[in-house]
Amino acid sequence: MTPAARVKICGLTSLRDLEAAATAGANYAGFVFFAKSPRHLSVDAARALAVAAPVGLAKVALVVDPDDATLDAILAQVPIDMLQLHGAEPPERVAALRARHGLPVMKAVGIADAADLPKLARYEAVSDQLLVDAKPAPDAALPGGNGLSFDWRLIAGRDWTKPWMLAGGLTPDNVAQAVRLTGAQQVDVSSGVEAAPGIKDATRIAAFVQAARGVSAPA
Repeated sequence: MTPAARVKICGLTSLRDLEAAATAGANYAGFVFFAKSPRHLSVDAARALAVAAPVGLAKVALVVDPDDATLDAILAQVPIDMLQLHGAEPPERVAALRARHGLPVMKAVGIADAADLPKLARYEAVSDQLLVDAKPAPDAALPGGNGLSFDWRLIAGRDWTKPWMLAGGLTPDNVAQAVRLTGAQQVDVSSGVEAAPGIKDATRIAAFVQAARGVSAPA
């Protein structure tokens, strides 16, 4: 039997929501640095949350096609444990950022159909982890956090070479099914545990963590 899934609560915007994630037993706390997102944090706000995070809660900075100056400014002020690249960064940019900052890098890869699957191998070669998300529509304002899922059967039984995390449309009601079907050992949620965009619901966070850990991924 494999371990119960590790959980990332992304898009935290307040100390209250950070505490709810920690109390529920989340493994990762995601801070969004993307101005178009309702979950966007200033560097000062993110620093306050990161400093308050308990030991053992990994702090993840979600950035979208960042330039070097932007990322340097964030990392100079905010104690971050992992970078999450959620834009159109090509593999060579992922590798360069990983080398430049010396932090583990998780690359988000959007999946809509089987034609998107080859991207997984390309990014596995240069990332420490993958985040497998639903591919946003071409006209979507946000690259993630849209509450959309994809056909999980597309990745069921895949032979992964790096740790990976399942995202996209997960909720307390469907995360157990998603883990069973895909074999995911890590899951990510943002809008699925919110009362409103950017405002988390502590009850839903607790229910999500419990549901994710109430099943075991197939060996």
